[in-house]
Amino acid sequence: MELESWLVSTVARSLAFSTPLLWAALGEIYAERSGVVNLGVEGMMILGAIAGFMAAQTTGSPLLGIVAAASVGGLAGLLHAFIAITLRADQYVSGLALTILGLGLAGLVGRAYVGVPLSNPMQAVTVPGVTSLPVVGPALFTGQHLLTYAGLIVAVLLSVLLFTTRLGVVIRSAGESPAATDALGINVIKVRYLCVVFGGVMAGIAGAYLSLAYRPSWTEGMTAGMGWIALAIVIFAAWRPVRAIFAAFIFGACFHLAFRLQEVFPPEFLQMLPYLVTILSLTLIALGRGGRQAGAPAALGVPYTRGER
Repeated sequence: MELESWLVSTVARSLAFSTPLLWAALGEIYAERSGVVNLGVEGMMILGAIAGFMAAQTTGSPLLGIVAAASVGGLAGLLHAFIAITLRADQYVSGLALTILGLGLAGLVGRAYVGVPLSNPMQAVTVPGVTSLPVVGPALFTGQHLLTYAGLIVAVLLSVLLFTTRLGVVIRSAGESPAATDALGINVIKVRYLCVVFGGVMAGIAGAYLSLAYRPSWTEGMTAGMGWIALAIVIFAAWRPVRAIFAAFIFGACFHLAFRLQEVFPPEFLQMLPYLVTILSLTLIALGRGGRQAGAPAALGVPYTRGER
């Protein structure tokens, strides 16, 4: 019985922790599938967290908080799209600058809210009819938030869209061969803009989950590197939305077990592990050839101007 209780708690907390990672990773998958790397996910998440908290605290509505977070994240994505796509600046530098800007701006704007609990946080829900299932019932269907279940559903829907629809073909083509896509009369610039802005919206929602549900308050730096973990998840998932569910859960479990297994393993090692894997994954992107072998789009990170061949 004690083992079952431990499993329930571990799976439940790992799933909860994986939720913001999944939302952010799904958005980045679409951005990178279109050919644009965005290292500004961390900055967009923290901006979403503070925007969501401020809106929810002011209006008393967590839903409006999510809308505000998604909007701010989308605007941050639009900024990155303008710099990286229209101005054709280095995508990696632009993303890093966005992260620095987001962390600094969120810290400045949220100074008055530090330590203030959210007056009306998102409530956890229980899915009726399945809670009696052993381990799975109480772990997956009791005490989770709607954004957790929505993330799982969205991942499946985004996978279907990406691999079974014409729009999905267009997005993948923009990242694989933008010149050939342009030759077919498809506006590659528009496709990339939409995907990058969508990635910002998703990152904003990921940040909102932290400040509205997981830890309903505002703390400077509360994303704690999750944006970088989301970038690693994209690679682990081979740029596939459904696989991101499992990759996010693994990272969520690593974070949770860092607290649960301190008596067995050195806590410093457990806390370091997710970030170490992230560094190795981002190194894989930089190597280029290794990233393509792992399934990365062929034109990932390469600026494109209409009419180029």
